[in-house]
Amino acid sequence: MTLDIEWVRSQFPAFRTPSLQGQAFFENAGGSYACQQVIDRLHRFYTERKVQPYAPYGASHLGGEEMDEARSRLAAMLGVAPHELSFGPSTTQNTYVLARAVRHWLRPGQSIIVTNQDHEANSGPWRRLAEEGVTIREWQVDPETGELALDDLTAMLDDDVALVVFPHCSNVVGAINDVAAITKLAHDAGARVCVDGVSYAPHGLPDVGAMGCDVYLFSAYKTYGPHQGLMVIREDWGMELPNQGHHFNGDTLYKRFTPAGPDHAQVAASAGMADYFEDMAAHHGGGAGADAARKAHDLMRAHEVALLQPLLDYVSAKNSVRLIGPADADRRAPTVALALKTSGPDAAAALANLGIMASGGDFYAQRPLQACGVDMDKGVLRVSFVHYTTKGEVDALMTALDQVL
Repeated sequence: MTLDIEWVRSQFPAFRTPSLQGQAFFENAGGSYACQQVIDRLHRFYTERKVQPYAPYGASHLGGEEMDEARSRLAAMLGVAPHELSFGPSTTQNTYVLARAVRHWLRPGQSIIVTNQDHEANSGPWRRLAEEGVTIREWQVDPETGELALDDLTAMLDDDVALVVFPHCSNVVGAINDVAAITKLAHDAGARVCVDGVSYAPHGLPDVGAMGCDVYLFSAYKTYGPHQGLMVIREDWGMELPNQGHHFNGDTLYKRFTPAGPDHAQVAASAGMADYFEDMAAHHGGGAGADAARKAHDLMRAHEVALLQPLLDYVSAKNSVRLIGPADADRRAPTVALALKTSGPDAAAALANLGIMASGGDFYAQRPLQACGVDMDKGVLRVSFVHYTTKGEVDALMTALDQVL
């Protein structure tokens, strides 16, 4: 079934906003437009429910119900139990808190494997544990392709490895890593697995339960929602790690790793993400809960792949451009980093004058770009899109790139 792009765009007020007309948005990897369903729930909470939740009076009761609804419906879409999903102020903060818990869980002599394909927000908190004596091993990318090889990980795994941390896909390389295969390798070696899904989840919510990883993190503000970080942590490991929240919340899994407490309104508004995916599924033939999430995922990915391959073919044919990551749309997300003869920020500024909203720099991904030999003084131009992007916008991007390059 083909994604109804007109219906999709009708769900996003940004496409009806006068100030955004005539511009094509290609910086979705930095944050997506919010869907109407999320905006409506956020507005309702701030106007009708902005009280302390979970008290016995009406407005409070409704506010708490909406927060619980967000957790339970999104957890179902991710294939996990409701208490295994927690909300925090950002994925960076969630990762930092988790790293502090793991630090006190590790036994002497145990090590953590990280990659140099990661966004720094996922890699940095783990690498920082080296300052406290934890051994950090680096699973390195191929400098030509930017990709990770399973054989390299296999060679690194031994009895001392307690945790393997890696991205579902990189925010500059774009290659989609096989989470299930990596998780099985790590688990067979006795290690836990933490996956940064920030750059993948906007392209369709994954079935975290089926992939088998112990932790999966992503950001709602890049997934059509409010500025929240979502973290799945499976119960067996989550209750084994030391509590990072208030002592009286230690028996509640979704509160153990949110020491600052939740943003009530934004948690409640996150249910709008579930509304959107279910509405999409209903418009395309039906489905609810996990079924809706799988249908939405497949519709979104198919649309993105169809639009992405011509762009990859176009940039791959240019001698003045180096595409970072695979040239096969089926193997990557539509997050496309380009090393140019000019600087990435300069190219982005030139594109802005042609109605293309993109950006240039290192995108907190200095390690993978350096590993791939990118001139860091120039950085890269990054163009990123999601399922609400049209073929016409991709064509306009290629036309604009012809002028800029």
